[in-house]
Amino acid sequence: MPFNTALTRKLGIRIPIVQGGMQWVGYAELASAVSNAGGLGILTALTQPTPEDLRKEIRKCKTMTKYPFGVNITLLPAMVPPDYGAYAQVVLDEGIRIVETAGNSPGPVIKKLKEATPPCVILHKCTTIRHAQSAVKLGVDFLSIDGFECAGHVGETDITNFILLSRARQTMPIPFIASGGFADGQGLAAALSLGAEGINMGTRFMCTVEAPIHQKIKQSIVDAQETDTELVLRRWKNTSRLFKNKVTAEATRIERESTTGKFEEVAPYVSGKRGREVFLNGDKDYGVWTAGQVIGLIHDIPTCEALVSRIEKDAIDTINQNSSLIVDKQPEPDISGKPLGDITADPKSEHGKNVPGEAQIYDIGKSKL
Repeated sequence: MPFNTALTRKLGIRIPIVQGGMQWVGYAELASAVSNAGGLGILTALTQPTPEDLRKEIRKCKTMTKYPFGVNITLLPAMVPPDYGAYAQVVLDEGIRIVETAGNSPGPVIKKLKEATPPCVILHKCTTIRHAQSAVKLGVDFLSIDGFECAGHVGETDITNFILLSRARQTMPIPFIASGGFADGQGLAAALSLGAEGINMGTRFMCTVEAPIHQKIKQSIVDAQETDTELVLRRWKNTSRLFKNKVTAEATRIERESTTGKFEEVAPYVSGKRGREVFLNGDKDYGVWTAGQVIGLIHDIPTCEALVSRIEKDAIDTINQNSSLIVDKQPEPDISGKPLGDITADPKSEHGKNVPGEAQIYDIGKSKL
């Protein structure tokens, strides 16, 4: 059953789910699988060493899916920055008209993409409302509102999606999608309820059959809890959420104890090159790699088709179930006429959750006080 949101209408996709751009993960195998499943797959431009390599990957992806897919272009600080203009030109040359942008000073790239004929549809990632307002002025089509729960660059304001999405709903003049903390249909239903037109998932798609990373890393995600991430590089205002391992522990120790504050002290521990090797050799402690708090919600390694279909079904079921909570007449309360301490007063909500019959503090019984 197709969804009808601003995102699905604009992009020509069936289900409002975007596979976010991920370094060393966003290859044709994953992007095409997501698009074939009804969502929007995304290739990561800078995963390719040169613009011409990106061209080859785009052409490969075209042979693997007949459905829309996009390209991510992330602009990050670098001693020798990539030729972003050349990557953008390849995107245009190859007829791709859906682009996810993120990072610092995207104005020139966005301008180039919007001046194309036809112009690109641009989804721009933001971690604050201030950055989102700036992106609107640049002419982007959708905002990807990235909450503090997300993997990778979380920003410096620590605002979670429950607040950030509602602020976007209150203030943004253009549609937005929700990114960070999403893995299932209940999350999609919640995002739509908060005003989003769809969701962006990164970590959840890492843990699929088609994700081009080592099986042991996928299993590490399945085995992890929501507490198994680490915030690194806050001292240098480049805070990143990474999978908690031996390397992040050493990096955070240096960050905390360094008397010089020189980035060079921690640089070897946050090397992207070693992070890439993690996905190839399967050693979760070999280097740093990004993962969101959503790892606590991931318990299996399905195909993209199975995952997206499950999310679709669960989202529809959740929306229908929530609609059933609205009734013509309020029912009689279950605890009517019973004293507060009566243990037989055991009301259940429509969601099937028991409500403690005894007055307690944070659900801790008297015997535990």
